[in-house]
Formats: sequence, C-alpha cells, structure tokens
Amino acid sequence: MNTPFIRNHQYNVIKKQTEFLQKTLRSVADQSVLKTVRYRTAVNIIEAFSSLTTEQERMLEQVSGLETAHEFQSYIYALEPYLEPFPPITLKQIQKLFPKNKKLKMPDLQSIDLRYVTYLSWVDIATNKLFMVYPFEGQFIGIEGRITPTHKKGYCMFCNRHQELAFITVKTKPANALPDQYSSIGQYVCMDGHACNQSITNTTSLERFIVSVRK
Repeated sequence: MNTPFIRNHQYNVIKKQTEFLQKTLRSVADQSVLKTVRYRTAVNIIEAFSSLTTEQERMLEQVSGLETAHEFQSYIYALEPYLEPFPPITLKQIQKLFPKNKKLKMPDLQSIDLRYVTYLSWVDIATNKLFMVYPFEGQFIGIEGRITPTHKKGYCMFCNRHQELAFITVKTKPANALPDQYSSIGQYVCMDGHACNQSITNTTSLERFIVSVRK
C-alpha cells in the first residue's frame, strides 16, 4: 500500500525541478554541466523534505537518471499516489472557524481535489472578502480578510510567483489591547487561490502570515 508523504508544495518543487532539468537537457551539450544539474535536481528535491525513508529517498532520486519526455512524465505521474491531501474538513467545521459570519459563503468542497491544496481559499465577491483555511499545529485556522484587486501582476507573498495580485487586509487584536482596539495587517497575495496552490513551493511565508494575524 502506498503511504502518502508528499505535500502539495513539495510536489510543486518536484515538478519545478524536473521541468528545469528537462529544459537543461534540451539546451546544454556539456556532459559535465549536465551531470551537475542532474545531481543538484535530486538534491533540491530531497531538501524539500524534513525526513524521508530510504525507499522514499530512492524513489525521488530517480529523477537524476531520466532522459526522455516520456520518462519525466511517467516519473511525475508515478508520484501522484503518494500525495498527502489537505486534511479532511466539513462545511460545518468551516462554519465554526468563522462564527461571526452567519451568511458565510461556503467553498464547493466537492469540486476541489484536495491533493493539490496547501491552503484552502475562496472569495465572496458580494462582500469583497477572502477566506482562508489552513491546518496549523494540529488544528484548522480560519483567516478572513478584505481584498482589493490590484488588476496588476506582481510577486505573491505565499507562492513568490508572478501572478495577478490582490491586497488582503486582516483585522487583528494586538496583545494587551483594549476591547475595541484593532490593528490591520495587509499583504499582496494571488487573486486566484488555485493558481497560488499550483505554484507554492514553501509554506514559510504562509505560516508566518497566519501566525501574525492570529495574535
């Protein structure tokens, strides 16, 4: 039985590295350069994981010996059974994360392939709000923020890719604040959460943002 161990952002690393290796093989003839790139590709993929079994590491390192487009495609497809999906969550659980929103617009969970989700997000156009759900330290965290589309492309804080951005502003209560005292934290993030999930290769910035707005 295949034991899932690859999270979405790690799978994105693998795809990005294999694409780079493929392009290098098509454009570089120097065998010493190719040998180095093959080695670095495998190392970069392995370094995306904090721990791996010997079998898992051996499976991932097969990338360094690939030659043809078919072999690269087969390598990527062979890893899909090992994808660790976003933890199961129900609409009722989501509602509890946003108790002040009695008319909360819900995401269509049935249409989402949770294998390719690092963070769950959706936009309520009627209220200009972006909602995010992320599993953090053993529990789901819900983030709600007002969004302003920029209609421009730039680098998203979460995925660090050049995408169409929106500015999200999240209200947060500072430590030792008065009952009605709030502050706001804002960041530029992808307008399209699906595109962001397809691009994100590291969760550090995402988790740093979540910690900052939880305070």
